[in-house]
Amino acid sequence: MSQVSLSDLEKQSVLFGQTEITYTVNSSDRQTLAIHVYPDGDVVVDAPLAASQVAIAQKVKKRASWIFKQQMQFAAYPPIMPERRYVSGESYRYLGRQYRLLVKQGIGEHVKLINGRIVVETADPENANKVKELLLYWSRSRAQIIFSERYRFCVQLVAKLGIEHYQGFQLRVMPKRWGSCTSHGNIILNPELIAAPKECIDYVITHELCHLKIRNHSQTFYKLLAKVMADWEVRRKRLNERVEVRFV
Repeated sequence: MSQVSLSDLEKQSVLFGQTEITYTVNSSDRQTLAIHVYPDGDVVVDAPLAASQVAIAQKVKKRASWIFKQQMQFAAYPPIMPERRYVSGESYRYLGRQYRLLVKQGIGEHVKLINGRIVVETADPENANKVKELLLYWSRSRAQIIFSERYRFCVQLVAKLGIEHYQGFQLRVMPKRWGSCTSHGNIILNPELIAAPKECIDYVITHELCHLKIRNHSQTFYKLLAKVMADWEVRRKRLNERVEVRFV
């Protein structure tokens, strides 16, 4: 499924009382309309191709209180972290724990977790692009392993809801999401999620699996999610508060 840059989408707005709500519309081949609020405060509406601008605006107005609440919650979260430089001393999260990066000269090319540090060995430690390449490969490899373990666990959880899924998942860096469930039932996970604790990874995967049954973010959807994950709100809060947002 192709990704659409938010900068390519036309800005729309509606007035709710004296407050203007600005949003972008992403029209696609889908059946339902969904509203998303992202950590930077952006509001994006995923809408069916046949949905009119009037109908979309009415939906945004109807969800205005919820939109404001989400934006206020995100405003209290840590700021977006600066761009990484891939040098010794930088801080990285892995499975919820904080690690310091140590770049050192070595004969081969390796990335290891040693004594609270992520140690990168390379013949050219001054080459930030090489360090970045090694780190991204290591991080993505670890994400594939850990997410596979958590995916199997979460599939068993949602089986109690009559939800079945055997296709596995795809890894894709997404500018605004931890995870996604496509209209074809494909589960997509952001490899940056490897920074989060396992219980938060479980929340994202279970959330997306529940979308196989209910596509929107209605109260009915969250009641369904709560049946297999009663503390989903705590997990979501921990994810957004403690994991630095670097991909927005």
